[in-house]
Amino acid sequence: MEHKIDKELDEFRKIMEVPSTFEEGFRWSALFGAIFVALLMVPGAIYMGLLAGTGIGSAAQWVTVILFIEVARRAHRYLNKSEIFVLFFMAGSLMGAATTGGLLWQQFFAQSDAAAANGLIGQIPRWWAPPVESVSYAERTFFHVDWLPAIFMMLFGSFSGQLSNLVLGYGLFRIASDMEKLPFPMAPVGAQGIMAMAEDIEAKDAKTAENSWRWRVFAIGGALGLGFGAIYLFLPVISAALTGTAIQIFPIPFSDFTGKTGMYLPAVATGMSWNLGNLITGMVMPFFGMVGSFIGLVITFVANPILYKYGILSNWKFGDDTISTIFKNNIDFYFSLHIGIACAIAVAGIFQVVRSIIKGLSKNAKKTKGSWSDVPKGRGDISSWTIILCYFLVEASYITLSVFLLKLHHTQYDWSRAWGYWDRDIRNVFIVLLFLGFFYTPLISYVTARLEGMVGQVVQVPMIREASLILSGYHGVAVWFLPLPVANYGTMTVFYRQCELTGTKFTSIWKTKIVLFPLILLSTIFFMNFIWGLDRIPSVAYPYAQKMWELTAANNCIMYSSTMGEYSMFEQAFNVTYLLAGMGFGIALFGGMSILGAPIMLTYGVVRGLGQSLPHTIFPQFIGALIGHFYFKKRLKLKWRQYIPVVAAGFSCGMGLITTVGVGVTFLSKAVIKLPF
Repeated sequence: MEHKIDKELDEFRKIMEVPSTFEEGFRWSALFGAIFVALLMVPGAIYMGLLAGTGIGSAAQWVTVILFIEVARRAHRYLNKSEIFVLFFMAGSLMGAATTGGLLWQQFFAQSDAAAANGLIGQIPRWWAPPVESVSYAERTFFHVDWLPAIFMMLFGSFSGQLSNLVLGYGLFRIASDMEKLPFPMAPVGAQGIMAMAEDIEAKDAKTAENSWRWRVFAIGGALGLGFGAIYLFLPVISAALTGTAIQIFPIPFSDFTGKTGMYLPAVATGMSWNLGNLITGMVMPFFGMVGSFIGLVITFVANPILYKYGILSNWKFGDDTISTIFKNNIDFYFSLHIGIACAIAVAGIFQVVRSIIKGLSKNAKKTKGSWSDVPKGRGDISSWTIILCYFLVEASYITLSVFLLKLHHTQYDWSRAWGYWDRDIRNVFIVLLFLGFFYTPLISYVTARLEGMVGQVVQVPMIREASLILSGYHGVAVWFLPLPVANYGTMTVFYRQCELTGTKFTSIWKTKIVLFPLILLSTIFFMNFIWGLDRIPSVAYPYAQKMWELTAANNCIMYSSTMGEYSMFEQAFNVTYLLAGMGFGIALFGGMSILGAPIMLTYGVVRGLGQSLPHTIFPQFIGALIGHFYFKKRLKLKWRQYIPVVAAGFSCGMGLITTVGVGVTFLSKAVIKLPF
C-alpha cells in the first residue's frame, strides 16, 4: 500500500520551489552586521534570557536585516536574497551562542543548592568550573586565572561543534536531498520568513516594496510586538532600572495557580503564561501538533490525580508550586515514563526510515534517484573526502581530549603523572567514547536526516549518552562534564535546504562562520562577565533564572548522582515498570494513530503535551492554533501559511526591539560610577 501523504505536510511542500541560480551572500554587509549584533544585541539577549527566558533571537535577526536593507537602499544599493539570508543566519548564530547560559550557568550550578544536596560540591572538575573556594565567585568575574580551563573548553567546544555541524550536516543534506530527493516539508517555514522582504527588495522599487503584502504583514506583527513588549517586558526592565523596583502587570515568567488548584487537581501543575508570543507560536506551528499537545495536557490533568490517589505520585504535597510539583512528579513517575515513550518514538522514527529505504529499493527499477555528483550548478559544493576527513578529525579530537581530562582529574591535576595514567574506569569510558563517536552519532544523524526530509521530525534515542556512561561502570561525576563525541547532525539538513530555497551559495555560510567564530566568543564572554558583575545570578533581578534554574539543576543532578556509587536520586527516579509502561503507551499511540489515519503531527503533539510540559504555555498555544485554523485559514486559504511566519517574525522583531531599549537603559544606570562627593 502506498504511503499516505499527510495533507498538512503537503501544504508546506508547495510553499516554495528551488531556484535555478545561486548567488554569493557573503559581503561586507555581513561583517558589519556581525559587529552590530555582537555589540548591541548580544548583551540584550543574555539579559532577557535571565529575566524572562525568552531572549531576543528573532528580534536581533530581523532588526539587523531591516537596518541593513534601509541603509543599503539609501546608498542606492539593494541586497539580494542571498545577502539577506546570510545576515539572518549570522545574527541567529550570535544569538544562539548568547542564550545558551554558558559560563553563567556553570558558575551557578557549581554553587547551587542542588549540587550541594547531592554531594557534588568539590567533585565538579576544574575544566568545567573552579572550586567554590575560588575568589572569582566573590568578585563575580570570569577574567580570573581559575576560569581559564573552562574558557578553553568553551573555545574547543564551540570550534569543534560549529565545524562538525556545518560540514557533516552538509554531507547528510547531500545524501537526503540530492541523492534521496526527499521533500523537507518543514524547511519552507523558516525560509518563507526570510523571503518576506527579499522578493520585494529585488523589485528595486521602494514604493512597490512598501506597498506589498509582505511589508504590511510584517508591520502588523511589529506593531503587535512593540505594543505588547512595552507592557510585558519594557515596563519591568525600565522601572527596575530607574526606581529599583520592577513593576509587572503580567507576572514573569508565568502566573502559578498550583498552590490553589491542588485541592481539586492534586499533583497537577497549573498556571498561565501571559506572553502573547505563545498565541502566535500556536498559529505558526502545524495545527494538529498543537491539538495533540492539548490532548496530552488533558490526559495529564486526568491521570495525575489518579496516580496521586494510588500512591504513585507520593512526594507531592498540597501547597507545592509548579516547580516543586514538576520535579517531584518527575522523580516519582515521569522520568521513567518519558524514557519509555521516547524509546517508542525512536523505534517509530527508525521504522519509518527503514520502511522508506525498503520501498525506495523496491522502486529503483522504476524510478532513478539522484547521485552524489548530481548537484545544481553553482551551489558551492565540496568533495566527499573533505567531509569524511573532517568527521574523523573532530571525533578523534573529542575522544583524545576527554580521555586526557579524565586522567588529569584522577591524578589530582598532576600533569607529570597524567600522561601515563590508565585504569579500569578510563578504559571503559574510552570504549564508550568510541561507540558514541563512530557508531551512534553517524547512525542517528542519518536516521534523523531522512526523517526530517520525509515528515519534518527529529528522532533521538533517549538516554543513550546517560545509559552508556552508567553502563561503563565509572565512579564519580567528572564523566558528565566531558566534551563527549555525541551529536545529531541530521537536524542541520533543514538549514541547508533553506539555504538552497533562497538561492544562497553554501560557501557564503562557511565564510560567515569563519568571521563569526571570534566575534561570538569575545562578545559572549565579555558581556556575560559584565552582567554577572552587575548582580548575583540568579537573583530577584532575574525572575526567570531564579525560578527555573534551580529546577534544571535538580533535574540534572538526578543523572549526575547515578555514578556516585551509592543510593541516589537516580535510583529513586528510575523504574523499569514505568519505563515499560511508557514504551507500551507510545507504541499503542503510534499504532492506533496509524490505523486511524491520523496526521503524524497529532501523535508527536500528544507526546509533547504529556506529563512534564508546562501547561502554562501549551494552553495559549492551543488557543492560537484554533484561531489560526478556524478563522484565518478559512478566510485566507493557503496564503495563511505564507502570512503567519511573517507576522511572527514582525512580532519578535517589535517585542525584542522595545525590550532591548530597556536593557540598554539598565546597563547605563548600573554602569554609572558614583563619585564620593
